[in-house]
Amino acid sequence: MNLRQIEIFHAVYTNGSVSAAARALNVSQPSVSKTLRHAESTLGFRLFERTRGRLVATDDAHALFAEVREIQERVLALREGARNLRRGAGMMLRVSALPSLALGVLPEAVARFLPSHPNVQFDLQTVHHDDLVRKLHERETDIAIAVEVPRNAPVGSRWLGEGELVVLYREEDMPAAPSRLELADLKGHRFISVASSGPIGEIFVCEQQRLGLALDNAISTRTFFIATALVRAGVGLTVVDSFTAQAALAPGLAVRPLKPPLTFDLYAMHLLNRPPTAVATDFLKVVSAVIDSI
Repeated sequence: MNLRQIEIFHAVYTNGSVSAAARALNVSQPSVSKTLRHAESTLGFRLFERTRGRLVATDDAHALFAEVREIQERVLALREGARNLRRGAGMMLRVSALPSLALGVLPEAVARFLPSHPNVQFDLQTVHHDDLVRKLHERETDIAIAVEVPRNAPVGSRWLGEGELVVLYREEDMPAAPSRLELADLKGHRFISVASSGPIGEIFVCEQQRLGLALDNAISTRTFFIATALVRAGVGLTVVDSFTAQAALAPGLAVRPLKPPLTFDLYAMHLLNRPPTAVATDFLKVVSAVIDSI
């Protein structure tokens, strides 16, 4: 007997009739009758006899039911387990991301995700770009969100969206700033450089070299968080990614994208032998939506 025949036999036996079994399984009566006949043909003996218009289980059916009941209970438990996995019941999602994404994108994504997956637990980590692949291989995280996938790294990836470099500054320093700023517009202002901050810093450096432009570097820092704190303190202005800038916005601060735009891609990385679960895939869809909304 296959699982479908076991399910039909169990339903007819426990409900007492083909019609009641059909209602319980939400299928048609002819479908139940046909499957039951096939089961009897496979087994080589009758399971039910019709007596006075009612189905009566045979002695063979009684003996078989003891075995079938255990199988059916396991199948139902398996289905419930699969539903729990889909809902993320008791599941821990371990997500590592660059600090620029952990400041705003990840908290917003978790806030949007939890109402539909209230039983999912999160372990969120901020990691520098050079440590993302190591975190995956050492099984310290399940998903690593980064600006680029390291070359030759044995990992799988999924594109999540696009970010952009922007200028973060105090409004009083450039009260008449246009909707987009050219890098040349930053000359004459004290500049806080994040050139050593990884791939995003490299994008800025390459554009600066292309233009042959030298800025008045007042301070250099390796972290966007420090750069934005320096802007708030009135030290100068900086160029950071759009996610960091949005998370750092406060009264008196303003953001302008660059002209021409400087964009970058965002990816979710995972080990090739450990692809994202269904719940993790659902969460990454939310992350993409958050990225797209910023």
